[in-house]
Formats: sequence, C-alpha cells, structure tokens
Amino acid sequence: MSNFETAIERDFGVITDLIRIHAREAPERLALVDPLGELSWGALDALMDRIAAALQRDGLAAGDAIAVCAASSVHYAAVFLGALRAGVAVAPLAPGSTPASLARMISDADARILFSDASAAEVIGPAEPGGVARIALDGSQVGHAFEAWLAPPGAQPRPVDVQPASPFNIIYSSGTTGEPKGIVQGHGMRWSHVRRGATYEYGPDTVTLLSTPLYSNTTLVVFFPTLAFGGCVILMPKFDAAAYLKLAEARRVTHTMLVPVQYQRLMARPDFDGHDLGSFKYKFSTSAPFHAALKADVLKRWPGGLIEFYGMTEGGGTCILEAHLHPAKLHTVGQPAEGHDIRLIDEEGREVARGEAGEVVGHSAGMMAGYHRQPGKTREAEWFDPEGKRFIRTGDVGRFDEDGFLTLFDRRKDMIISGGFNIYPSDLEAVMRAHPAVADVAVVGVPSTQWGETPVAFVVRRTGDDTAAETLLQWTNDQLGKTQRLSGLRFIDELPRSAIGKVLKRELRDGYGR
Repeated sequence: MSNFETAIERDFGVITDLIRIHAREAPERLALVDPLGELSWGALDALMDRIAAALQRDGLAAGDAIAVCAASSVHYAAVFLGALRAGVAVAPLAPGSTPASLARMISDADARILFSDASAAEVIGPAEPGGVARIALDGSQVGHAFEAWLAPPGAQPRPVDVQPASPFNIIYSSGTTGEPKGIVQGHGMRWSHVRRGATYEYGPDTVTLLSTPLYSNTTLVVFFPTLAFGGCVILMPKFDAAAYLKLAEARRVTHTMLVPVQYQRLMARPDFDGHDLGSFKYKFSTSAPFHAALKADVLKRWPGGLIEFYGMTEGGGTCILEAHLHPAKLHTVGQPAEGHDIRLIDEEGREVARGEAGEVVGHSAGMMAGYHRQPGKTREAEWFDPEGKRFIRTGDVGRFDEDGFLTLFDRRKDMIISGGFNIYPSDLEAVMRAHPAVADVAVVGVPSTQWGETPVAFVVRRTGDDTAAETLLQWTNDQLGKTQRLSGLRFIDELPRSAIGKVLKRELRDGYGR
C-alpha cells in the first residue's frame, strides 16, 4: 500500500498530514487555483508550514483560534490549512455580516488573529475588532501585509498533538443580531467526512470547482475531501452562471458543490446545452430544498451523478440521495448515510411509529461538540434515546417511506434558506423591534425565483405612527447583513395568533401572495 492508502485507512488521522504526503509524492501537481493565482502541492505544503510557524511565533497554541473574513482564494485556503497544522481552530466568518456581528463572533471564538481582504473592508471598519491583530491576505489596507507576517521560507512549525475531539473549526449558524451560535466541529468529524471520499471517486485526477464560499460548511464538505485525496480545487470567489460554465468546460471539472438556486440559474441559461460538461463525475447539493423537477432536469441534461446531502452544520445525521440511481425518489432527501442513525420523534420527544411524521433527529460520528460557550443552547439541540444515546435535533419534520427514504414536510424552527444561506427570523424581528414605529412584527420566508426563499416582514405599527413601508424597509436592511435583507414589508392591523399566543406564521406565508 502507498503512504496515502495506509494513512486514509486509519480510524483517525489529520488532513494536513495527507497534504504532506501528496506534496512529497507530486510536488509540481496543482492543488489550488483562483482567478489571481495557483499553488502546487509542494508550494501549498511549504506555505502551510510558514503559516503554522508564524502562528506559533505569535503565541498561538493548539486549541487556540483564528478568524478569517474574506473572499475565497488560495491564500484563504492556505491559512485555513496552515492553522490546522498548528492545531489552531479556524472560525470562517461571512464578509456580508454587520460590523457588530463580526465583532461578536470574533470575541465569541476567542480569535487571536483576523485574516481578511478588501471584500470585508466595509464590515471590518477602521478599528481592529476586539483588539485582535489583522492580516491582509490580498495586500489591501485592511491589515498588516500577509507576506511580511509569514515566517521565513523553510520555517518548520513545532509538532502538535491533535486528537479526534480537538477543535477543527467553529462555524457560525447565526450571528447578525442577538447571540451568535458557534458550532464547534472536531478533527474526528472532518476525518469521517474525508474517509468516505473514495465513494465519490475523489483522487489525484479530481478537479473540483467551488463557487460557494469557504466560510460555509456547504463548501467544506467537498473542499476537504478533494484535497485529502490529492485533487485540485478551483475557487470561484463569486458565482456567475455564464463564467461557471465556461470555467467548468475549460478546466475539465469532475466534481462540484452547488446550492439549488445555483442549479436553477445554470439550467435556465439558453446556452447551457452548448457547453461540454462530459468530464463531470459527481455534482453535489445541500443547504436548501432541492425540488424534484429541478433534480430531474439536472439528471437529464448534465452528465455525471447527482448527490444531495441532507443534514445540519451541527452534524448528527446525514441523509444522502443518489439521484441518478433513484430517479423515482427525487421528492425525497434520500436514505441515512452508512453508520448514521436517523429517527423521528413527536412533540413529547417519543419516537413515532413507522410511517408517521415527526421531527428528524440524528446520531453519527460527525456531531458537533456543542455550541461554543452556550451549554444551554447545546442542550436544547440534543435528544437522548432511552438508552442514553445522544442525537442532534434538526427542527425539521419528515416521514420515512416504505423503502427508508426520508421526505421532508416543514421546518419546525421557521428558518429561512435564501440562496443557500440560513436566515433566522428572530434575528430580523429583534432588529425591527428597535424601531419606534414597530409595535409587533413577524418575519417569514416566501418563495423566490431568484433565491429559493426570501424573507418578508409583517408589521403592526404603533398607534398614530405614519412611517412609510419603504422607509422602514430601508432602515431595517441597513442594519442587516447582505444575505439577510428583507425583500418585502407589509403593514397589518394585528398578527394572527393561536389560542396560546403563538404567531401563526403559516397563515402569513400563505396569504402573502394574495
């Protein structure tokens, strides 16, 4: 067996050790590409060493954290990987956040250094959030120069002891207003993800095109397996359907991850069928509802397999739909992944009978350790079976069919998924309640051709207030991150409520288009 084959067969390993193996066996082969540059395996490995050594020089130890708020690039990827080599956890943050949100997440993660670029200049502002050091990945004025910060060429970091429970990254599922929730994922969880890579034919000849951001777990579930198996990752900082198709054809792309709204935009292009996409082996999707008709269109017109993952960033359990193998099950999200225990429970936390609907809960090796510094929120997300086995609650309602395929019906938490991004109505509602015109408010998601879903607000104005809807909408969106902004606002006399005072959001959604 080769060094790589021996390493990948272990029950636990470290992804950065696999990169070292590829660098020694094929130093000149391409590992990372972005519009401005590229890194070979040898160059990537050497850069990771310099990054890890610089972090250790600056006093960071295993278990500490850094933050990255930037557009996808080869330097972003190298910093992520270099930090992991030093045993340092990474908190990848969205440039579309608000300044207050960014500061809260940096503080919550205890990030010692913030790596950024010009794409995040507006959200970062002139001051260093939380007093952390700032490094500019792109030579811009958002921080100290990356090249000057690096340890000298040839620098070697001190070895670190990484265990399965050691923090790998902290993904923030919410964080524009209120308390951000940092999802701590361990090295063991990521290792379990990369080990299944052979199933999807990852290898040295893989060329993966990624147009979703590196701060999204959606991207990382394909990014790390590609590199772990020695493939090449092409990073597209901003999705554009026409540019995507040209790049996929020119680079002979074999793998990709796209959210459903991106598939929709690609398939709708009049020139789609004119592109040679015959190099594709697998296309993946996750993060949002993927309608059966769209899946069928992708299967018909785009070569290669189509895989849909259903799960949460928090982990717990994953369902996988191999759409190309099960064309009669496109209305489902597939079957539980191997080794994943997916169950359905009722409102009282009891398992439902076969064929009945219930909240989806899951257990697997890929579960979060918990929400960072929020044990109460962690407990709320957990369910234990009568034997004490730990599961993560999804908040989604579904039903298994007679073949064990899961169909989803609703999201109990009323989360909105817009363009692949999670939006929490309570965050938006909290912002709106700070405006003097707002007596009561409810935010719901409504269908959107462009984004899949989009948030709209129903507002009860204070008596005697004459604020215009357009004025309140603009004020609200100025307080929100770019991915959270409202697309509509409607004044109503009162919010519909149940007998116990719960806002009936389904009525609001159903009545919005009337």
